Amino acid sequence: MALTTVSSDRLSTNVKNTNFTAAEKQDLTDDILPLAGQLGNRNLIINGAMQVAQRGTSSTTNNGYYTIDRIKQYYQDLDEAPTISQSDVASGTTPYTLGFRKALKVTNGNQTSGAGASDQIQIIYWIEAQDIANSGWNYKSSSSFLTFSFWIKSSVAQVFNFYVITSDGTEKNMPFSTPSLSADTWTKVEVQIKGDSGIDFNNDNGHGLGLYLAPYLGTNYTDNSLTNGEWATYASATRYKDLATTWFTTNDATVEYTGLQLEVGSVATDFEHRSFGQELELCKRYFQRLNQPTGSEKELCIGLYETGSVVNTTIWFHPEMRDTPTGSVGSGTDYYHIRRDGGNDSFNDFNMFSATRTSAMFRTTSNVSGTGGQAGLIRTFNAAATLDVSAEL
Repeated sequence: MALTTVSSDRLSTNVKNTNFTAAEKQDLTDDILPLAGQLGNRNLIINGAMQVAQRGTSSTTNNGYYTIDRIKQYYQDLDEAPTISQSDVASGTTPYTLGFRKALKVTNGNQTSGAGASDQIQIIYWIEAQDIANSGWNYKSSSSFLTFSFWIKSSVAQVFNFYVITSDGTEKNMPFSTPSLSADTWTKVEVQIKGDSGIDFNNDNGHGLGLYLAPYLGTNYTDNSLTNGEWATYASATRYKDLATTWFTTNDATVEYTGLQLEVGSVATDFEHRSFGQELELCKRYFQRLNQPTGSEKELCIGLYETGSVVNTTIWFHPEMRDTPTGSVGSGTDYYHIRRDGGNDSFNDFNMFSATRTSAMFRTTSNVSGTGGQAGLIRTFNAAATLDVSAEL
């Protein structure tokens, strides 16, 4: 059968000229738009398929980015720290059949004292303000929409409440709920985020729109007077509606997420799969591990003896980072070597200075003894000898 290509203009004209009701015309237009509109770069979320985990695949550390790239974890007042990890999507399931292989998994630990009013576990994704401002969403209009979609699976059957938040101007938040989830069953969630005259997004690289997939917030942070899908002025005590405590009080209960997609329009389209390489490059705007990710005795860079006891090196960032980064250096006895003039010096650590979005200098003054002006090859000599730079939101 031959396929006929029809332009979006002709489709729109045909919808307008036929004898449909207004509601029918809107339904037809919604069906057409995913095909007639932007097919690439729809997803405003980076690493939504949870493929990239430069830092590692499991962590119990609080308040920061420690596992899957672009995902921040936060918890408070718990009896046992939750474990945040990269998990495998089981074969034969949907979303596996739709091309998803990785997910983010939260294991809640053992909360022996029950569900406290100030307890919380939050999974957070922030989008830069300029990416929202330039997305094409008319965010001041209540008839203009973003659509947020994702897959979720819980080991406990219940409804989960989540929320989105804006940062610029007057902070606003909009709560929403999942359907009632069956235990150990993947469910796709689709949420319309409508514009509002009270929300703002600066055209800059700061915090814009935050997606808070918080599997548990205690009653200090919830309020049943909120209306799902409606914007309200943000307050710490009114983030989303009251939540069942079943998942939180079940020892080692889990919840998993994958396929996060945020796109302009009122319809959730199929997930925009990007290659691992594309996702990694996008993640590096926010975080880069500058050395080889595994093993020791790996080449790092060229160093120069500024004096006999000071070695400097400059490392360039590719791509340019979101903002001037902070540095984190794995240090320990003889973690690094510099080979020069037929010999080598072993040293323990670096200090980062003179950082910009595009490069930074690193310096060591520990245990090096050479000749000013000499150059040498710096190598890592321990698997924990990591050089990280971060410009996360």
